[in-house]
Amino acid sequence: MAENKQSTGNAPHWTEKWELVVGLEVHAQLLTKSKAYSSDPNAYGDRPNTLAGPVTLALPGTLPVPNTVVIDHAIKLGLACGCTIAPRMHYARKNYFYPDLPKGYQITQDTTPICTGGSITITLEDGTEKAIALTRIHMEEDAGKSIHDVDPFNTLIDLNRAGVPLVEVVSEPVIRSAQEAYEYLVELRRLVRYLDICDGNMEEGSLRCDANISLRPKGSTTFGTRTEVKNMNSFRNVQRAIEHEAQRQSEILDAGGTIRMETRNFDAAKGTTTTLRSKEMAHDYRYFPEPDLLPLTVNDKKKEAVRQAMPPLPRELRAKYTAQYGLSAYDAAILTDDKATALYYEEVVAQLPGNKKPYKQVANWVMGEVRSWVNEKGAGISEVPVSPMRLAGLVELIEAGKISRSLAAQKLFPLMLEQDGTAQSLAEVHGLLTDADDGAVETAVRDAMARYPDKVTAYRAGNKGLLGLFMGEVMKATKGKADPRATNTTVKRLLDEQ
Repeated sequence: MAENKQSTGNAPHWTEKWELVVGLEVHAQLLTKSKAYSSDPNAYGDRPNTLAGPVTLALPGTLPVPNTVVIDHAIKLGLACGCTIAPRMHYARKNYFYPDLPKGYQITQDTTPICTGGSITITLEDGTEKAIALTRIHMEEDAGKSIHDVDPFNTLIDLNRAGVPLVEVVSEPVIRSAQEAYEYLVELRRLVRYLDICDGNMEEGSLRCDANISLRPKGSTTFGTRTEVKNMNSFRNVQRAIEHEAQRQSEILDAGGTIRMETRNFDAAKGTTTTLRSKEMAHDYRYFPEPDLLPLTVNDKKKEAVRQAMPPLPRELRAKYTAQYGLSAYDAAILTDDKATALYYEEVVAQLPGNKKPYKQVANWVMGEVRSWVNEKGAGISEVPVSPMRLAGLVELIEAGKISRSLAAQKLFPLMLEQDGTAQSLAEVHGLLTDADDGAVETAVRDAMARYPDKVTAYRAGNKGLLGLFMGEVMKATKGKADPRATNTTVKRLLDEQ
């Protein structure tokens, strides 16, 4: 599920003078069984240093072997974002010393990233869309983890994460507000989850974001000096960090000061950033082609094979639901918020006969009763006891006039959650099917009209909204067993009689 949006409220005063410029670098840990260049398991939560074999430890004589699933995942994300996939590329070594990087260098990509260009389209608060251009997507490996809060005197090293495959998604500096950054991250996480290449869990570090933030005078095309902010473990914290850093920089610039190029740390408890290290001097990583790995080639056949294996993407589904199914943009957004919900909805629709299907009614069930059960139980939609086929059977009963929508929601659906069997069989066993004849319905309507003569007069004077009152009275009298469509016709006919 997407995180709740947080409105930034009224625009801060600095927006009158300065324009915010943000570029995001997002690292996504890939869902693979083994690591990027070794057979060590790619897993989270195991005991420290139990998933680091000879290649991960960089023991003498060991050589890396590329994980082909990593390559497929990178191509998949590139195709989903409309990137250009490089036909030929090579790996590179990024050299630096860090205690949790056993080799002393990171295998990554430098001058030949696997994906270039492309964009991720977001929907802004006013409903308009904006394409956030991408610079590149490249493959690399993760470093281990330094742990500072267990031992008061020593930093502990866990190498389980070393060698875990990543893709780094680098945006162009075209994000102009903290809210845009938030929406971009939400859409990117939704995309990697749809593609089943990353679980998108920021709390566990499988999706990590660094923000490059600067200000420039309004109307200027020259970029200001940027700062990089790290250590943000939620989308909301990314938004907060950008807001704080923009305010901090504007106060310095308004006072005639200058911004230093540096890396800053975000303190979630205080909502502030602090200096982590200076970036005045650019790092010299001494990139050069990785000599232990052959260059890669990606031909059209390979790209097409990956494309054919891709699921429908959220933006495509939203377009289909609004254009073909006639759903509102709001309904389409809710249904496509996560892949499991969209697939459940798709399966229910597929089970219904005919070409003209009750798309809206199915959407109401999925967004209503089904999601209520999921939220109440804290479960996934795949755990709902009512399968798409069974829910389709329930919708068919309603469409055929064999049970009312309200009775189905109040009685039949709860039974289906607790018991096996089709909607038809459970409705029959528990006496829920429509059995009120036309005479009983007409009698119930006339009784209601006799009880509410003033409402009859008001209806005939033009207050057609009172139709619902009489429908409710009939349903109450027949214990919900009257056919809603036939009853509606009868109530209208009798009320319209003079």
